[in-house]
Amino acid sequence: MIDIKQIHHVAYRCNDAKETVAFYKDKLNMDFLVAIAEDKVPSTKEPDPYMHLFLDAGSGNILAFFELANSPKMDRDRNTPEWVQHIAFRLEDEAALLSAKDELITKGVDVLGPTCHGIIKSIYFFDPNGHRLELTCVTGTNEQMAKLKRVAPEMVEEWSVTKKAPKHTAWLHEKEFSK
Repeated sequence: MIDIKQIHHVAYRCNDAKETVAFYKDKLNMDFLVAIAEDKVPSTKEPDPYMHLFLDAGSGNILAFFELANSPKMDRDRNTPEWVQHIAFRLEDEAALLSAKDELITKGVDVLGPTCHGIIKSIYFFDPNGHRLELTCVTGTNEQMAKLKRVAPEMVEEWSVTKKAPKHTAWLHEKEFSK
């Protein structure tokens, strides 16, 4: 049986390797771990030069990027709203989230939020490649998280039929939970 331990890395495309490394080091204090460059794709042997970057996203998580020399400049999926595709990083608590927002603003980053999602609070901004980034902290209790897990199958089933937000989690947006 497959026994996954964690995500080793998630890879995205970037327009400029040097600019991308500088952004993640300067704005999010990520350590630049490894760069790998090839003129051929190892798995397919296609002649397609690339630079592959690996950054430390904390707790053994790695964020990776590819700059592709022979491909047109990357763009986002225009059939998907910009808020949908994003990379979220967890912070310790709400104080750390507010501190991160202040730090990002000081570094010239346009930040949206914090936004309360009932069990988490988040801020949002974009990297130089147009990837939407989220910094978040968990504010929900163990009981709330257990309740969400319990109703998840029912919610997906209802959504698959109605394509409307199920009412199973309306309690998340009640005044006492959305502070």
